[in-house]
Amino acid sequence: MLTPDFLHLTSTSLLTHKLRSFLTMLGISVGISAVVLLTSIGEGIHQFILSEFTQFGTTLVAVNPGKTTTMGMSMGVFGTERPLTIGDAEAMNRLSFSRSVVGLIQGNAEVEGNNRSRRTTVYGTGSDFPEAFKMPVQIGQFLPHDDPLAPRALVVLGSKVKQELFAHNNPIGQRIRIGGDRYRVVGVMAAKGQVLGFDLDDTVYIPLARGLEMFNREGLMEIDLLYHEGVSEQKVVAGIKRLLMARHGREDFTITTQQQMLDVMGSILNIITFAVAAIGAISLLVGAIGIITIMTISVAERTSEIGLMRALGASHSQILSLFLGEAVVLSAIGGVVGLLFGIGTGQLLHLAMPALPVHTPWTYVVLAEISAIFIGLAAGVIPAQRAARLDPVEALRDE
Repeated sequence: MLTPDFLHLTSTSLLTHKLRSFLTMLGISVGISAVVLLTSIGEGIHQFILSEFTQFGTTLVAVNPGKTTTMGMSMGVFGTERPLTIGDAEAMNRLSFSRSVVGLIQGNAEVEGNNRSRRTTVYGTGSDFPEAFKMPVQIGQFLPHDDPLAPRALVVLGSKVKQELFAHNNPIGQRIRIGGDRYRVVGVMAAKGQVLGFDLDDTVYIPLARGLEMFNREGLMEIDLLYHEGVSEQKVVAGIKRLLMARHGREDFTITTQQQMLDVMGSILNIITFAVAAIGAISLLVGAIGIITIMTISVAERTSEIGLMRALGASHSQILSLFLGEAVVLSAIGGVVGLLFGIGTGQLLHLAMPALPVHTPWTYVVLAEISAIFIGLAAGVIPAQRAARLDPVEALRDE
């Protein structure tokens, strides 16, 4: 069979039964659009969360109290005989590869100033916080390098707290109360927005020692070390481990690198993306069943036509190719329509809900179209084989 004849017979059959062809393509289109849309949302969320983590840099190491590998989970200051202290943070800051070290304590307290008040998150931290977490100061300065154990009562406001308490007035030098204690405002942080659900603008920052006193804590929640570029991660982890074991006498802490956090998060997000794609693939299965059904009906309706072609010399393989070709064309066109619909719907959702991250890699687009063609090919095999096996004499009798 010549190629022009093959294309003519295939297209004529599809155009003769427009409604049937449309419904068959619709099944594939819905399946492909569902897969593309769901995987685009999954991939968008994947990239969004990873970007949230990496915005603080990739040379950051976190040390937490408690040994997660033996205890199963970190129990904070209650899971270790010796909690992390300001002295530990100071010692880590003297390591050769250390660029900056920040101890952290977090709590919630009432903040009063300018005859207004609001309850907000209070971070006890050190002067290197802006460098370690890439959070610039907009007005004034961050907490200065004071005596770590007896710092002055100074505070830096998050942008939202500043707006709520002082509106458009300059708060530098003003006195506010935090948990009943008086503090002098020395700076205001630049707006940062939310990171993984935490509003970093609705915060205030006070010296670490005063945070421990305010929340009646013996130890720090976390110590973060920012190391110099070019230093191997293994060297950093080994150096911190040696130092803290010498100070604590045992390994009662957990060291987590940024790469470890990214690897764990990436694995979880990959599983979520795969699960979402699997849900969308159910629609493709429905589309495949539709192709099998429609093609089987087509074979039954065209029995005499098949007999005539066999009588005129069409081979078993040519009949098989003809019906497989119809199935592939239906699925390919349906796949293209589904791709356009899925990508378009994703972009419309993003426009309607800007907070919803949507990203469609070209790899997904190509794989989705290949999947559509493969599904059409696989679904058309049984009806095509049935058509090719028809006896010419018996098929002509159907006329």
